[in-house]
Amino acid sequence: MAASSQRKKSTSPKRTPNRTSGNPARRPVVEAGPVTVRDWIGAARLRTLPLAVAPVLIGTGAARSTGPEFHWVIALACLAVAVLLQIGVNFANDYSDGIRGTDAQRVGPARLTASGRVPAKRVLAVGLVFFALAAIAGLAIVIRTGQWWMLAVGAVCIAAAWFYTGGKRPYGYYGLGEVFVFVFFGLVATLGTTWVQIFDLPQQAWVGAIAAGLFACAVLLANNLRDIDQDRAVGKRTLSVLIGRRATQVLYTVFVLVPFGLSSFLALLFPIAWLALLALLAALPAIAIVWSYRKAQELVIALGLTSLAALLYAGVLFWAFVG
Repeated sequence: MAASSQRKKSTSPKRTPNRTSGNPARRPVVEAGPVTVRDWIGAARLRTLPLAVAPVLIGTGAARSTGPEFHWVIALACLAVAVLLQIGVNFANDYSDGIRGTDAQRVGPARLTASGRVPAKRVLAVGLVFFALAAIAGLAIVIRTGQWWMLAVGAVCIAAAWFYTGGKRPYGYYGLGEVFVFVFFGLVATLGTTWVQIFDLPQQAWVGAIAAGLFACAVLLANNLRDIDQDRAVGKRTLSVLIGRRATQVLYTVFVLVPFGLSSFLALLFPIAWLALLALLAALPAIAIVWSYRKAQELVIALGLTSLAALLYAGVLFWAFVG
C-alpha cells in the first residue's frame, strides 16, 4: 500500500502556481512564434517618426529663408539625428516600461519586452545602437560646422531620451514628459537644425519651433490619455494621470490648435503659410476622436492623425519659407 502510494506520488504532475514576474527581464521568453521584422518595425513606433521629421523641415526652411543657399548635407544629417534618436527613444521606452511591468496591460500595440517575446537586454541593445548612430550623425555635424559646444547639447538630448522612462526616477513618471518633449522635440530640434546651417536664429525659426513642440506634446497627451487607466493602476504618474481625463482633452485641443494661430501670424510675412490650415483636415478629426472616443484603441487613430497633421504643417511651412 505504501509502495502504491509512492508510485502515485511520483507519477502525478507537479502543479506550480501560475505566477508571472512583473519584470520581463526575469521571466522566460514566451513562445508565441518567431519574432518577425514586422514586430521590430512595430516596436520602432513609426507613427511617431513624423514628429522627428517636422522640426527638421521647419528648421531647414527657416534657415533657407535668410539666404539663397541650401545646406543639404547638414540638413540630411540633422534629419538622421532626429529620426535615429526618436527610434532609440522608442526602443528605450519599450525596454524601461517593460522591465517595470508598466506595459503589461497596455491598450496599444504590444511591446517586445512586456510581451516576453524578446529578451529585455536585446531590446535595450537595439535602442543603444540607434542612440550611437544618432551620436555619430551628430558628431559629423559638429565636425562639419565647427560648433564643438553642440557636443554638450547632443549629450543632454541622449540623456533626456534615456531618462524619460529609464533610470531610478524617470521624469516621464512624474508628469514632466510634455515639458521635455516640448523642449527637445520642439525647440532644440528645430532651432538646432537652423543654427547649424546659418549660425543664426531668425524669428520664424522660433515660431516654428514652438509649433513643432506643441504638436509633439499633443501626440504624447493622446498616447497618455489612451493609457490613463493602466498608468494610474501601476503608479505611472503621467500628466494625464495627474490632471485627469477632461483636462487632458482640453489641453490636447489647445496644443493642436495653437500652431494654426502661429501659422496665421507667419502668413503675414510668408503668405504661403496660410496653407498650413490644410493640416486641419487631419487635426480636426483627431480632436473629435479625443473628445468622443468610447474605446481606448480609438486614440491610436487620433495619435496617428496628430502626427500626420504635424508633418503636413511642417511641410507647408518649409514651402512658405523657401518659396
